[in-house]
Amino acid sequence: MITSEEIKRRLWDGANELRGSMDASRYKDYMLGLMFYKFLSDKTLETFKMTAGVKTVSESELVTEFVKAKEEYGEDLEKMIQDVLGYYVSPEYLYQTWLIDINMGNFEVQKVSDSLNAFERTIMSSGDVRDFKGLFSSSTLDLTDTALGSNLHDRSENIKALILLFADLNMVALQKGDILGDAYEYLIGQFAMESGKKAGEFYTPHQVSEVMAQIVAKSSDIKSIYDPTVGSGSLLLTVKKHLTKDKQRDLAYYGQEKNTATYNLTRMNLLLHGVRPEKMTIKNGDTLSNDWPEDPENPNEGVQFDAVVMNPPYSAKNWNKAGLKVSDPRFEVAGALPPDSKGDFAFLLHGLYHLGTNGTMAIVLPHGVLFRGSSEGEIRKRLLEKNYIDTIIGLPSNLFTNTGIPVVIIILKKNRNVADPVLLIDASNSFIKVGKQNVLQEKDIAKIVDVYLGREEMKGYSHLATREEIMKNDYNMNIPRYVEGVDSEIPQDVDAHLFGGIPKSNINDLKVLQSLVPELLNQSMEEIRPGYVNLLKPVTELTIEIMKDEHIIAMSKEIEAKTTEYIQKYLDSLKQVTMETDISALTEEMLCEIKQILLNYQYIDVYGGYQIIAEIWKNALHHDTELIANEGFYNAGRKREPNMVTKGSGKNKREEQEGWVGSLIPNEFIAKMLFSRELENLENKRIKIQEIETELSELVEAAKVEDSDENNALIDAIKKNDDGEPLDAFDNKALKEELKKAKKGSAEQLLLKKVEYFINNKASLTKELKTEEKELDDAVQDRILTLTDDEIDSLMYQKWFGNTINQMVGLIQNSLKKELNSLRILEERYSDTLLDIDSQIDKMMKEFESLKDKLVVE
Repeated sequence: MITSEEIKRRLWDGANELRGSMDASRYKDYMLGLMFYKFLSDKTLETFKMTAGVKTVSESELVTEFVKAKEEYGEDLEKMIQDVLGYYVSPEYLYQTWLIDINMGNFEVQKVSDSLNAFERTIMSSGDVRDFKGLFSSSTLDLTDTALGSNLHDRSENIKALILLFADLNMVALQKGDILGDAYEYLIGQFAMESGKKAGEFYTPHQVSEVMAQIVAKSSDIKSIYDPTVGSGSLLLTVKKHLTKDKQRDLAYYGQEKNTATYNLTRMNLLLHGVRPEKMTIKNGDTLSNDWPEDPENPNEGVQFDAVVMNPPYSAKNWNKAGLKVSDPRFEVAGALPPDSKGDFAFLLHGLYHLGTNGTMAIVLPHGVLFRGSSEGEIRKRLLEKNYIDTIIGLPSNLFTNTGIPVVIIILKKNRNVADPVLLIDASNSFIKVGKQNVLQEKDIAKIVDVYLGREEMKGYSHLATREEIMKNDYNMNIPRYVEGVDSEIPQDVDAHLFGGIPKSNINDLKVLQSLVPELLNQSMEEIRPGYVNLLKPVTELTIEIMKDEHIIAMSKEIEAKTTEYIQKYLDSLKQVTMETDISALTEEMLCEIKQILLNYQYIDVYGGYQIIAEIWKNALHHDTELIANEGFYNAGRKREPNMVTKGSGKNKREEQEGWVGSLIPNEFIAKMLFSRELENLENKRIKIQEIETELSELVEAAKVEDSDENNALIDAIKKNDDGEPLDAFDNKALKEELKKAKKGSAEQLLLKKVEYFINNKASLTKELKTEEKELDDAVQDRILTLTDDEIDSLMYQKWFGNTINQMVGLIQNSLKKELNSLRILEERYSDTLLDIDSQIDKMMKEFESLKDKLVVE
């Protein structure tokens, strides 16, 4: 069973290898288009097999039966499949037929072009399947493009290699577990990162989509959703992921996209994620120039939706090519037309116009919309006066591949009470750096969503701005006006610098220490004058005492017990995962529960604990639960697969098997737990080899010292460069020659013999090590097949939760150590007073005068 992670890795590696110098933003259309055609062909064959009652097992037999049936029943067969799917792929145009042609050496690119064109003619004219129309238009898949190859032969070879990339994937089976959709979405994201600025046309970074989707999904009853700048459809699909299965099934998707190739990509993406054709309405058009969708019965009202999400082009210039006026019903609410040089508010107002009364809208825009003046200032004022702006979320800069500017998510609602304040969240400092991009972690997303849902005020992070505050700021919504940043720098105290001591006010600011270990903290210092104290012991010693404090130990044990109970509960759930298990719901449940456990403890980083569990899912559980669902827990634990490695380069590049690896349990875990003695023996040999190498290196260095005993005996046995200068290793051949010449029993012979002994011993140990490593590898690979249930239980506990208890307990220590570090900084800062510095200067001056008197001028 191939997992989604393995498919993602294989397809992306293949894409990188095959596209050569072709731009990623262009190559994606070919790769994703052909991948989708494979899905359509597989779907056609599956439908033929089911409706015709064919019993064959192999795909080649099924294709043969399909060809025979077509010859016998002709259009009747095609209509039967068309009635089920709304389309069909004729036998001669199947993806599988291309593969047969490739294997027989009869492949031609024209056959692919003919197949794609023929598919268009097989689509039913009913509205339910209109989303298949034009998917493979020449503007999207131009097989004559010289970027695919400068001549027909090169283009043929490149297309053939791309076709072979999907040859062994059963797209229908993969779609059922949403593996295919995940892989497709992953490839879109990877192409976006490779495409740089061009990616803005079709992709919203996953972490930004998550914030928007979770807020929308958790704050509205969604039956319909609309994205006016739909791109690849990732925002729509992310919202879908956060809805229950029942709501997903009934959800109606609407979207519009200006770029034709991206519009086709959207439809493919939704179809591969299991969205039924009749549930999607995607249009190829300019959202701003012509309002869509429209309600024919109410032309001035527009169709309204339960949720609107969008990531429009930022500050689009010349957006008003259609010459729209304020009288356009979309802009009437604002009383002003957005400037032609910046289309940000035009997109916002379009989305707001289509937002239902009880719905939620989330839009990503550049930071400037919060404070720019002129007509934009008027529009912002009108929106705030009408109380449509619900929340403003400031995000870090450099999140997007197509721009480094900071952006904001604006949440809008039409059903807010007049007195409701606007929530402002400053998440601009919540990120980690991954390569060149800034990235929101799972804990950052969870914190934003929690603060939004709870309408919380957090110092330095969020604020509820009243109408009076907003008016006082002249409707300028720049976040720093409302959310004051927390200065982590401890202010300097002049009196403490002059006379020493740590200000008592700084000690009082150590809230965690004051709350958890107040007595211990107070006993470790003495007041030297009113308002100032000195430490009675070093901070390192105080740290040890605090970590051993009864209260801290009791708190640690309590968290340890609760984490152990939590792990055991979900370990049982994870072992019982099946194809029917809602993995997304299980993930959400685990993340929410760890958060609830930690919320009971003051001064613990709740979101740090959330991230620990999120990392377990990201690094292991998403992959492992797929295997368990398909194979069963213990069967998956005893399953192994070929360890494929890439060898050679260029035309000789190939994949070869090197042994086996556990499908679920990594080989190194098995070795560590079940072959500890063998591992210890191997490590001892490595240490001995390292010791011998050190001895030899020391002898080489000693031999380079002129007139030393080692130099006299060993210098001629050392390897030399072309200039005759000694290198850093002995030459075995030269060593033997020197031994022949050395006088028996001489100091020279003893040193040479010593080197020979070390070299021979190292060679012997290295040979033994290599043999024993191979034996251990073989033993581990065989042991996978005979693991007992108890062994699998222990190994999987270590893999998933081996360090989790220590990490959760460490959250207590982290907050304590942070403040203890502040205490150390304070002690060091005020350790030298002005009097101390004056004394040091006086001492140095006296020493200088003394030296000056000793100077003699001749």
